[in-house]
Amino acid sequence: MRVFVTGGTGLIGSAVVAELLGGGHTVLALARSDASASAVRAAGAEPVRGALADLDVLRDGAARADGVVHLAFANDFSSAEAVAKAVAEEGAALGALGEELVGSDRPLVTASGTPLAVGRASTEADPIPTEGPVGGRGRTVTAVLDLASRGVRSSAVRLPRTVHNEGTGGFAGLLTGIARKSGVSGYPGDGTQRWPAVHALDAAVLFRLALEQAPAGTAWHAVADEGDAVRDIAAVIGRRLGVPVESVPEETYGPLGQIFAADQPSSSAHTRQALGWEPKHPGLLEDLENIQP
Repeated sequence: MRVFVTGGTGLIGSAVVAELLGGGHTVLALARSDASASAVRAAGAEPVRGALADLDVLRDGAARADGVVHLAFANDFSSAEAVAKAVAEEGAALGALGEELVGSDRPLVTASGTPLAVGRASTEADPIPTEGPVGGRGRTVTAVLDLASRGVRSSAVRLPRTVHNEGTGGFAGLLTGIARKSGVSGYPGDGTQRWPAVHALDAAVLFRLALEQAPAGTAWHAVADEGDAVRDIAAVIGRRLGVPVESVPEETYGPLGQIFAADQPSSSAHTRQALGWEPKHPGLLEDLENIQP
């Protein structure tokens, strides 16, 4: 299969590109800079020059492909305005990709997030939120899955709060970055809230399986660790960096504060049973031992 990938040089995207190539697919990958284009070529894929905002480039990439995997997102969480801008950009991009695939029965796999289910681990059957801090992304993903009624084999791989590799990535990576700057490895509240996690290499396998097998309009959970206590995550970070571990105000995390403070474990039981996905790489707490002081 010839696959067009957005976000193919990021932590998750580079793993997905490698997994697709290893699975016998050919890859076209969006590249917004010379450095990204070089990285794409080095990985064995063909660069498609352009940014996520270049809708004509996205349409052309999708037109040239047998399927699309969307991973690109402007990870700017510095303010509510920056998050809103990134969400709007992604919505327009997925709208363009989806329209290009209408009526073709080709697959469109997009990244999403695991939802919150109060008092229990969320499952693939739970709806993603369409209101609140991440509501815009939820509405975009819902629209992608609705393309199933228009001849697109659309699916969503729901990623947990931390997708990690060699001690970096996701919400845990953000905690590490803040700890380096502030000299405190912090956690909101009492730190008993749980975050699900997955290794990037395991997540990449699920993206490939969804591309190859997922029925139209379905959602899947790329969850290896159902829920690690944030206090335990902060403790490893603090030990590796040699800084104290303390509770800090929710406001420390800006527009993500509300999400950081929530208990949000998640299950992947259905995904494992239906698609035969089985994580094999280190869990989050073990992987955080790779953090360099």
